[in-house]
Amino acid sequence: MLSQSVRHFVYRQFAETGTPPELTDLTTHLNISIEEAQTALVELAENRHLVLNEKSEILMAHPFSAVPLGFSVMGEKTLWWGGCSWDSFALPNLVNQEVVIATTCPNCNCAHAWRVNPDTAPLGDQIAHFLVPTNQMWADVVFTCGNQRIFCNEDCLDEWLVKTNNLKGYVMNLSTLWKLSSNWYEGRLDFNYQRRDPSTAVQYFREVGLSGAFWGL
Repeated sequence: MLSQSVRHFVYRQFAETGTPPELTDLTTHLNISIEEAQTALVELAENRHLVLNEKSEILMAHPFSAVPLGFSVMGEKTLWWGGCSWDSFALPNLVNQEVVIATTCPNCNCAHAWRVNPDTAPLGDQIAHFLVPTNQMWADVVFTCGNQRIFCNEDCLDEWLVKTNNLKGYVMNLSTLWKLSSNWYEGRLDFNYQRRDPSTAVQYFREVGLSGAFWGL
């Protein structure tokens, strides 16, 4: 299936270089026309494998992002933009290497960085805050990802909520964030990868210790 080949190539390109392929890369590598490549990208976006911008260019292929959304993830040789805290902490498992994840607190702009590997939860007293519940995340996925951030502590989060006139979403420590992220994208670089269905996703959330209506539980 053409869309499957396009998806696999996009993800492999992101993993190896930190950037998405151009249309000409797709046409050359897969020996397809521009129209076929564009049709496949739209199909992949409709099935939530990719996020396209208003020009139908690849913006995100979770956990990879073509633009900075608050996180950088530095591997041994490659720099990736993490789409959010969830995606950033998922990257070391997906690419199977230790990385340095860096971000700033949205409230006070304090800089934070962690060495994160596939086997050990990172240390730190910071908290992750997810603003948008799971049943609304794809209504505006860029907004959703841009609001899955890490704060210094509860005080910083509360100040930010007042400043931005937002209601508190879901708060978790770094250990829980790492558990959520670690295997969420397992197999995504494989050709035959299949997205989780809603029931499997809910079971996964339960197994990593999440709770409540925010996660559909």
